[in-house]
Amino acid sequence: MPELQSCRTPLWNEIPLIDGHNCLGVVVARGGSKGLPRKNLADLCGRPLVAWSLDAANRSELLDCVVMSSDDEEILAAAQAAGCDNLIRRPAALASDTAPVADTLIHAADAMDRSFDYLVLLAATSPLRNETDIDACIRACHPNAPAAVTVCETPKPAEWICRLDPTGRLVALVPGEGLQTRRQDIAPAYQPNGAVYVARSDWFREHRTFYDDLTVASIMPASRSIDIDTETDLIVARLTAADTLHVGKQPK
Repeated sequence: MPELQSCRTPLWNEIPLIDGHNCLGVVVARGGSKGLPRKNLADLCGRPLVAWSLDAANRSELLDCVVMSSDDEEILAAAQAAGCDNLIRRPAALASDTAPVADTLIHAADAMDRSFDYLVLLAATSPLRNETDIDACIRACHPNAPAAVTVCETPKPAEWICRLDPTGRLVALVPGEGLQTRRQDIAPAYQPNGAVYVARSDWFREHRTFYDDLTVASIMPASRSIDIDTETDLIVARLTAADTLHVGKQPK
């Protein structure tokens, strides 16, 4: 059984928060990172990235329990300093670049001494997602689908995306006349933004993925969809967060 530490706060609500079903929120953060070393502890307006995700999760109206999963003692300490006492020490085998995220989520769920109807994965690298985004994704999943993920609109239409053939000529990924079509005449396209993943627990244990023909989307604005992987991403997140804090509201 994975180790779960709990100090002051209760592990879960006594009454499930969404139609008699309960939801486990798991904030995940590895100690290692090749693109931006120690990024999960990077400073964002005076707080580490992990604190932003924990704050949003704790403000959620639908998460019955929030835990922090990490292989890194400093990250776990930062989580506890941010008010999270439900800490799961992840083994090194689940903290490599190649470790499946499904294994990490199931490891966290197995640390509980009760089962949950829904599992909600929250990566610390999406610090600008808020509690509204989390709850909207849970509602998109329940009771409509086995899984839901957050998405944002692509910066450019999918019809404009190309590959190059060996001679350097353009090959449109989407067949048709899209390359010659005005943007305003093309339906919006969306991409997963990595902010919130939700799945029915039993379904996820069987399929070990959030993606299926039945997966539904929960749309988020681009301003809250920043996924921090590089120094540039962090700079953009800092500018966005600073502006948000200055005006006293969430980014639109």
